Amino acid sequence: MPERLSAREALALVTDDFTELPHPERESGPPDGPLAWAGYGDSRARAAERTGEEESVVCGTGHVEGARAVLIAFEFGFLGGSLGVRTGDRLEAAYRHARAHRLPVVPLVATGGSRMQEGMLALTQLQRVARQSALTREAGLPQIAVLRDPTTGGGWATLGAGADVTLALPGAQVGFAGSRVRPADADPAAYTARAQVAAGAADAVVEPEKLRETLGRWLRLLTRPSDGPAPVPAPLGTTDLPATGWEAVRRARSPQRPRATAYLDAYFTHRLSLSGDRCGGTDPGMLCGFGERDGRTVAYAAQTGTATRPAGYRTATRLIRLADRLGIPVLTLVDTPGAANDAEAERQGAGAAIADLFLTVAAARTPVTTLLIGEGGSGGALALAAPGSTWATPDSYFSVIAPELATAILKRPATEVEPTANQLRIRPQDLRELGVIRDDGQVPTGADG
Repeated sequence: MPERLSAREALALVTDDFTELPHPERESGPPDGPLAWAGYGDSRARAAERTGEEESVVCGTGHVEGARAVLIAFEFGFLGGSLGVRTGDRLEAAYRHARAHRLPVVPLVATGGSRMQEGMLALTQLQRVARQSALTREAGLPQIAVLRDPTTGGGWATLGAGADVTLALPGAQVGFAGSRVRPADADPAAYTARAQVAAGAADAVVEPEKLRETLGRWLRLLTRPSDGPAPVPAPLGTTDLPATGWEAVRRARSPQRPRATAYLDAYFTHRLSLSGDRCGGTDPGMLCGFGERDGRTVAYAAQTGTATRPAGYRTATRLIRLADRLGIPVLTLVDTPGAANDAEAERQGAGAAIADLFLTVAAARTPVTTLLIGEGGSGGALALAAPGSTWATPDSYFSVIAPELATAILKRPATEVEPTANQLRIRPQDLRELGVIRDDGQVPTGADG
């Protein structure tokens, strides 16, 4: 079991200038709380004496690597970091302060859930927290959660899993069900930070000594809105245009062609990754995150050349919606033979995931820039492309369907694949003439501008 940090120790991991916010005042009420739970008052008094805190959260402001934020640290030693009515008072006040001063919110979570001694009044604090989180989202302010040991119950289901970016310390227990209420035969490995990252519910596990730096980078990236579109990356592969449609296909499928990682490395000074669709899945074939380019923040969603799975589309949708809310431009790199079409992909909701991405790109208010860098296979590729703002590299193609599949559908012999590829007009220069990609008066080499 990892060392359980106190609230103050957790704060010391990320800031050196924490200033606590004033505590909201509330009438003391009955000594044993609203339910007259025998001994509750004594339990609170012992918790305060043991921890030095008056409640299960400590709220204030501080700079994290130069970025100022509202920090909310849970004190697990105070009745298991549980949420009661006074906890809700403090959390609401912290969120209100964040909106009033245009600050991001960073919950450092360690909680066992709602406080039983206050019954349903404690549980309804989750609705109160959700409301404050929603208002903060509407205000265009990011929320970055850090999961400590343990993060369970409603605290996980609101402040943790509901954050825009969710980081976790290694070894932390993370799950909706706490250790004392899980089924007896439950696999304990499923209730860990690493398991939640693997399941797409959290973004990364961060070592304590790297937490301040990582959190600071996230805060800087997510608090820099920008009006202008992301510049188009320069092509990294061949610069001459293909003579035939089949040559365009062969180039795009070549193992030697530069892939998304090469483009992202060349484009960004540094970048941080989002991981997971928050629905139980991840797709390594879709890279998403935020990076710095010429002093600006740009969000990215990039296919890596594999068939994109439903989790990949949902992660890209999550990325674009977050960037749109924060006013950050988006770069998408299209490179896929198409959407995954196996039975499991259908069970995971491939059609709905693709539809949601189409709608998200279409509705985005922040500018989306797209570069086709390889294969553009049907709707599974088009869903990631920005209408009217798509460019293509010379070693790419875009097609209504793969030439082999088009040949089969048209009941042509296999020997007709190459002529069919030519007939489909899938070369970059064809796409430009058809108006599918941008025509800036130059060949579609993807040059900046």
